[in-house]
Amino acid sequence: MSPSEKLLSEFDEEFAATRGFLERVPDDKLTWKPHEKSMELGRLAWHLADFPEWCRNIFKDDVLKMTEEDGAKAMRACEGKRRADILAKFDRELPEARAMLAKAGDADMAHPWKMEWAGQVIIDSPREQVFRKWVMNHMIHHRAQLGVYLRLNGIAIPGVYGPSADEMTSSTAAAGDVG
Repeated sequence: MSPSEKLLSEFDEEFAATRGFLERVPDDKLTWKPHEKSMELGRLAWHLADFPEWCRNIFKDDVLKMTEEDGAKAMRACEGKRRADILAKFDRELPEARAMLAKAGDADMAHPWKMEWAGQVIIDSPREQVFRKWVMNHMIHHRAQLGVYLRLNGIAIPGVYGPSADEMTSSTAAAGDVG
């Protein structure tokens, strides 16, 4: 079994869980943020919707070169977007990302991948490592962050690794099945 084949079920589970969080993004709270240094809720959700594209790009190209202008453009990409736009972006790019991972062989996964920011190399690692750290782990980190944003706005959190506190019933609480 190739490394990519081993990762497909995790990909499916984690991206499905992320979509569950994006489905709960409230259109009336897109500019809300918990702290002045934090991203706005809508920007954070849009960033999560970028992860299928990130996945696709690490398998499509060997290098991603970004400038400060690219970064500013990415920060503005979420302006005027609503939950429906966020979900549409996520859903549109997810099948190709999964297909790119599915067809990646051992050599593809071991192949070096780079990200440059304004001419400086930021990431230079084998694709498998980039996929694990900069796609999966990074997405899970921001999904948890979005969960805090939702919780602070009184929005029920979906369970990921079992039921959330919002999904708990007296029988699941008694059994200790908290996710």
